[in-house]
Amino acid sequence: THYWGLRIARKRVKFVGTNLQTMHLTERYTHNDRMSDLVSEHYAVLQIMSRFGISLGFGDRTIGEVCAEHKVDAATFLAVVNLILGNRHEESASEEISVATLTQYLKNAHRYFLEFRLPSIRRKLIEAIDCSLSDVAFAIMRYYDEFVAEVQQHMAYEEQTVFPYVESLLDGKPQ
Repeated sequence: THYWGLRIARKRVKFVGTNLQTMHLTERYTHNDRMSDLVSEHYAVLQIMSRFGISLGFGDRTIGEVCAEHKVDAATFLAVVNLILGNRHEESASEEISVATLTQYLKNAHRYFLEFRLPSIRRKLIEAIDCSLSDVAFAIMRYYDEFVAEVQQHMAYEEQTVFPYVESLLDGKPQ
C-alpha cells in the first residue's frame, strides 16, 4: 500500500515524528518474513546471501527457514541485512549474533573483494583511462594498485591474525 508517498509493506513499520516533514519509515526484516520478499524488495541482498552460503531456490519459505536449511544463524544474517539496508533498531543485537557465522561471512566477503571486485574495478579503470603511456594514466593505475595492496594487507592481517584469534576464543583456547 502507498500512503503519502511511503511504501507500507507487510513488515513492521514504525513512524517517527509528528508531521509529514519529520516522518521516517523504519522497517526491519525478521525471521518470519519471506526470503523472496526480501530479495524482490532489495535485489542487492543476493550478494549478502551468497557470502552466507545461501543459494537461490527457496520458494515461499521464510528467512528463518532458509537460514536453518543452509545452517546459517538467522539472527546474524538478519543483523547484517538490516544493517546494510540501513534499518536501525534500538535494542542491542550483540547477544543474538553468532560470532562464528559473522566471521565466516567476513571471510567470504574478503574472498569476493580480492578475487572478483577489485580486479573487476581495475579492468574497468584500464578501459576508462587512456593507457597510452601518459603520466596521468600511469599515476592513476599506480595509485589504484597501491590502494589494492593496502586492502590486501588489511584483509591478510584479519585472515591470519584476527580471525584465528577470534576462533580460538570461541573454542575456549585463548592465545
